[in-house]
Amino acid sequence: MKTQITASGATVPAVLVAGSTDVGVLLAHGAGAGQDHPFMEMMREGVAGAGITVMTFDYPYIAEGRKRPDAPAKLLAFHAAAYDRLANDVERVIVAGKSMGGRIGSHLVTGTVPRGSWDGAPRQAAGLVYLGYPFVAPGKREVRNTEHLATIRAPQLFIQGTRDVLGPLDVVKPVVEELPGSRLEVIAGGDHSFKVRKMDGRDQQEVFASLVEIVAGFAQSLRTGGGT
Repeated sequence: MKTQITASGATVPAVLVAGSTDVGVLLAHGAGAGQDHPFMEMMREGVAGAGITVMTFDYPYIAEGRKRPDAPAKLLAFHAAAYDRLANDVERVIVAGKSMGGRIGSHLVTGTVPRGSWDGAPRQAAGLVYLGYPFVAPGKREVRNTEHLATIRAPQLFIQGTRDVLGPLDVVKPVVEELPGSRLEVIAGGDHSFKVRKMDGRDQQEVFASLVEIVAGFAQSLRTGGGT
C-alpha cells in the first residue's frame, strides 16, 4: 500500500506492506538510491513474504530528485515520522536500513545526531538491522565514531560483505564483539551492495535470498519479545 510521511512541513512517499501486527520492520534506504531501487524492493517484498509487516520510505532529497543527502537532523526528522507511522500499525518496530539508512536508524534509537543538532526524542526499537553499516565514510580512511551503538540495549544485527570498503571486517568485528546482544552475519564475496563476482562462485540471486532469510529470521525471533 502506498502511503505518505510528513515532517518539517514536507511530505515524502512510503510503501507499507501489511502482515504481522506484533512487530514490523522499518527499512530505510541508503545514500545513493531510494525505496524504489530493486534491492530495496527485493528486501521489502521478501521480508513481507515471511508474514512480517514492512515499511519503506524516501528521504526528502530522493523524493525531490536530488543526489546529495539532507543534513542528518532532517533525515532524522523524516525517519522519526516514518517510525511513528509504522508504530500505528504494529506493537513494536524493528529499525532497519541499508548503509546510511541503518546508520541514521541507530541515531534515531539513541536520540543522537552525527553532526549538528536534532530536537527530536529517541524511538524504542525491538531490534536493529544494518545492511552494510558504513563504518568508514566514502572516500575516507578514518573510522566513524560508533560509541552510540554501545548505548543500544535492543538486539543489533550487522550484515556485512567481505569486500565492503565501507565496512572492513577488521574494523567491524572488534566493534560488534563489544556490543551486548549483537550479531554479525558475513556475506562471503559481497561488496557494499552485497554484489558478488563470478570468481566467487556464488549465484547473485541466492545471495540476495540469503539476506531476506537472515532479516526475516531475525524479525521472527523478536515476535515473542526481545529488545527495548
